[in-house]
Amino acid sequence: MQSARRFAPVAAVSALATLAPLIAVAAPAAPVVSSVSSVSAVSSVQTQRPTWQRCSPDQPAAYQCTTLKVPLDYRAPGGKKIDVAVSRIKAADPRQRRGVLLFNPGGPGGSGLGDPLDWGGRLPQSVLDRYDLIGFDPRGVGKSTPVECGTAPDERMVLRPYRSKTFASDVAWAKRIAEKCRAKYGADLKHFTTRNTARDMDAIRAALGEQKINYIGVSYGTYLGAVYTQLFPRRSDRIILDSAVDPKLVWRGMLQSWAKDSGFAFWRFLEWAAKNNDQYGFGTSPQKIAEDFFRLVRQADRKPVKVGEKFYDGAAIREFMRPMFYRRTMGADMLGLVRDAAAGKPVPDFPAWVPGDNDVSMFNTVACGDTDAWPRDPQRYAGEAAMDSVWFPLYGDHASNITPCAFWDRPAEPVTKVDNRVPSLILQAEWDSQTPLSTAQGMHRALKGSRMVTVDEGETHGVYRYGISSCADTVGTDYLVTGKLPAKDVTCAANPPAAASAKESAENAKGTERGAPVNPNRF
Repeated sequence: MQSARRFAPVAAVSALATLAPLIAVAAPAAPVVSSVSSVSAVSSVQTQRPTWQRCSPDQPAAYQCTTLKVPLDYRAPGGKKIDVAVSRIKAADPRQRRGVLLFNPGGPGGSGLGDPLDWGGRLPQSVLDRYDLIGFDPRGVGKSTPVECGTAPDERMVLRPYRSKTFASDVAWAKRIAEKCRAKYGADLKHFTTRNTARDMDAIRAALGEQKINYIGVSYGTYLGAVYTQLFPRRSDRIILDSAVDPKLVWRGMLQSWAKDSGFAFWRFLEWAAKNNDQYGFGTSPQKIAEDFFRLVRQADRKPVKVGEKFYDGAAIREFMRPMFYRRTMGADMLGLVRDAAAGKPVPDFPAWVPGDNDVSMFNTVACGDTDAWPRDPQRYAGEAAMDSVWFPLYGDHASNITPCAFWDRPAEPVTKVDNRVPSLILQAEWDSQTPLSTAQGMHRALKGSRMVTVDEGETHGVYRYGISSCADTVGTDYLVTGKLPAKDVTCAANPPAAASAKESAENAKGTERGAPVNPNRF
């Protein structure tokens, strides 16, 4: 388990293994927290009477879909409406049914319409018996009035590496993306936010005739769930937040957390690789392995290396390897591939997630529209990125460089301050590359009624039912079935790692344990 941390380019990490007691206590009642939801808007949705149909002829008949109409702007419930696509699979045992279980897979911008099928194949029977599984595409995503700004494939990145000689083109790119979205959607874009998606969730609840919702949110979905508890505390029942965002860091601080925390993961990888030199041949000195890696990066900056049929410079290699270093065997396999490519050997292409226009457009729309904390002066980005490239050489220049948010319109509402005592369960792997342990701890502090389960030495992004820890799975399932939270925070052991070949590791790098492609620059 990671001890107290200092943010530095490379830092040693000590380990301890403690296990808090798993004595269950009844979750305390949720307090009164003022809600800014629109009662009239929710009431209008409640009268819609959803019409369920089979989602697709090639999908199971039990997997049903419908579409709700919700206000674009909940402050004007009688105004323009947008679609929210919803799906469900009913509880397996009507006699044990206790309500609905909603899901969000992350993003921002991830489609959740298929979540009932996905989770239906992973949840234990005790949960499937009790809940209708409810998926939905958040507003702006997939089949829910999608936002597509018209980005070209070569414009679809979240972060760019900082270089003084290319910064002017980075600024032009960021401004161009913001202008494309503004030109197509105008002021409507301000309403595609996490706060309004939380209101849509409550509209789904009302349309289904439920008093409360239960919820599993992964990654960005933890922030969406936390915002829901803040706006609708009395509508929040059993809430699982898996791999959590720090609500105080949305969203630039979360991006910068990737640079700050990657140094610790990198050092952990270096020490492990040095101990396993007989297998991987990187050397016996952690410092020497680090020097060799950055020497390879500088070489690629001078002359990009061929990986598959593409060429990668040093910045692209650093970007690809950052999340890989969190998973040691995978990091070793991928570093070996990079080393062979730099030596001129033919190697397969990096496994990659290819974003679409909707993916990138919605990431920017939510990230820029949730908060007004983004700096507006391009030179501030240049200064911070230059400094962070020294402090955090693996990824600091990417994480602090300019984004389209510098040129986005001001948000319609202030950022949500998450600060309540609604009961919830936070699950977190210690070595998560996308939502680091420190950010989950930030969520835990904000949700004062929460309990946190940390998987010691866990290396995945996503914990519950991902095969990472039987202990964590048990805590999560007990909570969903009984409603009881652990008496204290819990530290769980990770399951023993399964032996995997280099080929299998490369295949795993393409996605999560669920097999879905992962964008290394998204939550």
